[in-house]
Amino acid sequence: MATDRTDRNKLRRANLRTALVLASVAVVFFVGILAARFVGDGQSGITVLGGAVLLFLIVAIGRNLRK
Repeated sequence: MATDRTDRNKLRRANLRTALVLASVAVVFFVGILAARFVGDGQSGITVLGGAVLLFLIVAIGRNLRK
C-alpha cells in the first residue's frame, strides 16, 4: 500500500517536471518570436531560439548523465 503511494508520487513529480520543461520551451519560443518582431530582425529571434534549445538540451542531457 505504501509503495503504491510512493510510486504514484514519483510518477506525479516526473510528470510535473516534464510539463514544466515543455511549458518553459513554449514560453521561450513565444518570447523569441516576440523579440524578433520587436527588433525587426529575424536573426536575433533565431539566435534566441537556438540558444534556448541548446540550453534545454544541455540541461536534459546533464540530468540523464547524473542518474
